[in-house]
Amino acid sequence: MKEIIIKLAEFVNDIHDVLFDLFGLHMTDKQLHFWVIGIIGMITFFIVYFFFKIIEKMKWSTTILSFVYTFTMMIVLVFAIELQQAITNRGNMEFADAVMGLWGFLVFFLIYAAIAILIYLLFKIFNKKK
Repeated sequence: MKEIIIKLAEFVNDIHDVLFDLFGLHMTDKQLHFWVIGIIGMITFFIVYFFFKIIEKMKWSTTILSFVYTFTMMIVLVFAIELQQAITNRGNMEFADAVMGLWGFLVFFLIYAAIAILIYLLFKIFNKKK
């Protein structure tokens, strides 16, 4: 996990250097973060908006959107916990731990989805008989 974070940090630093060299920009880190995160955020917003508009037209759109939001929060939480372990030296910071935590959420969600679909189908069957 530490290696992945170090590689990501090196990648970000390389992008930082390329922006400086390519555009000859001499910005502070705050100014660079303002522009780069702002642009990345807007690109992400339009992509998410596009896909959410498609999901909005689907059956169970609220469930799908709730899952996407929850899964996103779980990713942030899992990596925050792993970073906390690295900072405090309480536990091992491992990518496999993060993946296993997300698998836990997915398995529990799939169990919920299976039960919900079963209940939905039973209600449909019994309502047709009336």
